[in-house]
Amino acid sequence: MSAALLIIAVVVVGASALGVLAGRRVPMNLENWTVGGRRFGVVFMWLLMAGEIYTTFTFLGASGWAYSKGAPSFYVIIYGTLAYTLSFFILPAVWRAGKRHGLHTQPDFFIKRYGSRALGVLVALIGVVSIVPYLQLQLTGLGFIVEVASDRAVSSTAAIVVAFVLTCLFVFTSGIRGAAWVSIVKDILMIAAVAVVGIGVPIACFGSIGTMFKLLMERMPGYLAFPGGTAELGVGWVMSTCLLTGAGFYMWPHVFGSAFSAKSAETIKRNAIIMPFYQIPILLVFFVGFAALLVLPGLANGDTAFLALVQKQYPPWFLGFVGAAGALTAMVPASVLVLFASTLIAKNIYRTAFAPSAGEDRVIRLSRIMVFVIMVLALVSTFFLRRELVYLLIFGYDGVSQFFPGVVLGLFWKRATKQAVAAGILVGVGVVVALIVSGRDPFLGVNAGFVGLLANALVTVGLSLAAKSAASSGEWT
Repeated sequence: MSAALLIIAVVVVGASALGVLAGRRVPMNLENWTVGGRRFGVVFMWLLMAGEIYTTFTFLGASGWAYSKGAPSFYVIIYGTLAYTLSFFILPAVWRAGKRHGLHTQPDFFIKRYGSRALGVLVALIGVVSIVPYLQLQLTGLGFIVEVASDRAVSSTAAIVVAFVLTCLFVFTSGIRGAAWVSIVKDILMIAAVAVVGIGVPIACFGSIGTMFKLLMERMPGYLAFPGGTAELGVGWVMSTCLLTGAGFYMWPHVFGSAFSAKSAETIKRNAIIMPFYQIPILLVFFVGFAALLVLPGLANGDTAFLALVQKQYPPWFLGFVGAAGALTAMVPASVLVLFASTLIAKNIYRTAFAPSAGEDRVIRLSRIMVFVIMVLALVSTFFLRRELVYLLIFGYDGVSQFFPGVVLGLFWKRATKQAVAAGILVGVGVVVALIVSGRDPFLGVNAGFVGLLANALVTVGLSLAAKSAASSGEWT
């Protein structure tokens, strides 16, 4: 396994060094720290967005659900397509608002649009709380990947700690630029690894992809139809989850904020057109999960299906290549997540709520300090609060999706009011928490987050219509 360890070490350290160097000659003010000076073109935006969206979930969670649950995993293919379509219409308007008003974060949008600092603080708090399980997902996945790829020579805990240090280093020094440059290496390696395994394994083991599916349907009839290998994740759950995650896709604070990094609204539109190409690697990841189900039945943890199959079918050096790609697939989104979470705390919670007179230098200093605080919190969650990777992702979506009505209505409907939006968010989050805590997720076969989103939208629209006067949005976009 020495070759595998060497490959992992060289790629991870080299990519991290590239991230550090990315900000070497750039003055690290708030504009460059969070939105890269609003200068990213189509290619850079594509790589940055893909770097944030296609994470360890792509390697482990998607293949793990294909392995353990079958048809319900198809929601992953559907919701991305819905989200890209929505982004074509929503994100250019978000970008124009950001450019006009100098916005850096998602709470900035709510503060400026609705004229309410309290609403901005609420959005920031929910955003940070939702980001932590997403960060946990990345660190948990990274630990799995490096431990298996090194044949247990490097423990999961050690891998997570090393990645923690390197990620904090290039975020601290380079901000969003560091993440963007590391994502170039990450995307090249990830696409190559998924293509080789997703196409190669079905052909090597079964002769063709079609034969693999034929065997799967013969041995496990009904596995590729809802509810697949589950009892409760039927058509209602899949449809509601697709709508929930499609709406929430660009509501993550780090993805929403990254839209401000584009150099024009046209860049955003072009990015929306080419992003669907990234759904192809996910389809190949499903192939790996289904192949593993036939070749390696009975795995204790479905999230390890991808790596277990690679370990069985490929030489150690290739497992090292996959391990390196997987490690970067965790580190890039983790870097953007922690960057925006730290900025939300420093700018939209600390300065907005407690120190309105705080200057930009103080905000930057606090943001950099909070990078380490948030990563430590995510580390603690990773070591003591373990869940399946897909569930961690869905829990995060349950929270951030509640911003969708406030964003869309704020962009396109002048009557939306701050009181209605705040009430809608609180009701939506309250419904989600109540259903999950009481063990009623799914609720009547429907994703609890979607139930919360419906309640949110009804409250927001209803209270806005009941308001005596329309909210003034001025020259918004």
